[in-house]
Amino acid sequence: MESSTLLTALFTWTTLCLLSSGQSAPDASGLPLAIRVPLRQGARAEQPAPLPHAATVNRERGSTRRFASARRRRGAAASGITFVDMIDNLRGKSGQGYYVEMAVGSPPQKLNILVDTGSSNFAVGAAAHPFLRRYYHRSLSTSYRDLGRSVYVPYTQGRWEGELGTDLVSVPHGPNATLRANIAAITQSDRFFINGSNWEGILGLAYADIARPDETLEPFFDSLVRQTPVPNLFSLQLCGAGFTQNYSLGSATVGGSMIIGGVDPSLYVGELWYTPIRREWYYEVIIVRIEVNGQDLNMDCKEYNYDKSIVDSGTTNLRLPRKVFQAAVKAIEAASSTEQFPSGFWLGEQLVCWQAGTTPWHIFPVISLYLMSENRNQSFRISILPQQYLRPVEDVASAQEDCYKFAVSQSSTGTVMGAVIMEGFYVVFDREKKRIGFAVSECHGEEERKEG
Repeated sequence: MESSTLLTALFTWTTLCLLSSGQSAPDASGLPLAIRVPLRQGARAEQPAPLPHAATVNRERGSTRRFASARRRRGAAASGITFVDMIDNLRGKSGQGYYVEMAVGSPPQKLNILVDTGSSNFAVGAAAHPFLRRYYHRSLSTSYRDLGRSVYVPYTQGRWEGELGTDLVSVPHGPNATLRANIAAITQSDRFFINGSNWEGILGLAYADIARPDETLEPFFDSLVRQTPVPNLFSLQLCGAGFTQNYSLGSATVGGSMIIGGVDPSLYVGELWYTPIRREWYYEVIIVRIEVNGQDLNMDCKEYNYDKSIVDSGTTNLRLPRKVFQAAVKAIEAASSTEQFPSGFWLGEQLVCWQAGTTPWHIFPVISLYLMSENRNQSFRISILPQQYLRPVEDVASAQEDCYKFAVSQSSTGTVMGAVIMEGFYVVFDREKKRIGFAVSECHGEEERKEG
């Protein structure tokens, strides 16, 4: 298993990239820092020898976990919030999103709610639906208040409409707090709920600017921070289906942690590197460069951010603007040319399968995204391995085959760094300081230790 590594390399900013983000160009080049994720369990890639720093990380990794609980207690004491109950509070299924249990109403009705950093409405199913095992009964909640307004929300795929109200809400495996939050009771939907996904609603964690019907509807997290002592940040560790800590849950089940109000050092390895939030609507960031197999796509960086680049846990794929997608696929095809793939595979319309255990990971290149650093003269690089962007499809694979879907797709609404990207990292949404942090996730560290 490849070790967690932090690499350094020179990178010179382009004036256009900085101008497009409203920043002045620097005088000199900066040092980008790269976060490269270890391979997933069972990968058989040909791997480079680890750097000395990585070897040090491995030797110290055992002691890292021994001190994790102490670090967690110190971090919790500093913020007045206990994070230990939030560890492993996310569940889901590969490609169908991650959800957290929430309690709505009086008496509390427990529902599984999709965690979505790409929208801003808190909405729950409030009527019978073929794909829902349970739904929110407003009539049974003594604390429900009707706002007398309707709401309609379309997504990239699917839509719903419903009626707005407020009710008391808490997160059982979250902060010890109950708040009154805006809630949309979904009465009609189309291609929104997913059969077998096990979630009954959506928790939009982005900003009021994109709330529906308009920005006057206060989003859940804003209400939480205003009404309780919870600090204005949260962090997500999304662990994909290939990680050992999820094996006991079933091969297609995913898990992870949503730390509400803080950062838990036990969930990541090494340092956190932050990129500024460009604008508070979506969690918009600035990509300054994209490489495939170490080769720059050599595109104007405005193309990478046209019309925006966002971090979105509610989207599965890495979605790229049309020109960028075409260039990236061309580069990936060239790098993996030892095997031929149908054109439908690159469009996400066809699967590719290999005999179980023989997936040729080594022929697929690494995709690297360079993000603007807090020091705007610098960038840092996050590297996405094929074990992330080739998503295993469990329900069609047999015991003799491993099948995958290409999890990079074309977008007409800008770059979307979805779950397949986030699964490699511990991601901190530091709303207070208007920045997003990335560090190597401990999901990988766990399996590395187990193999070692």
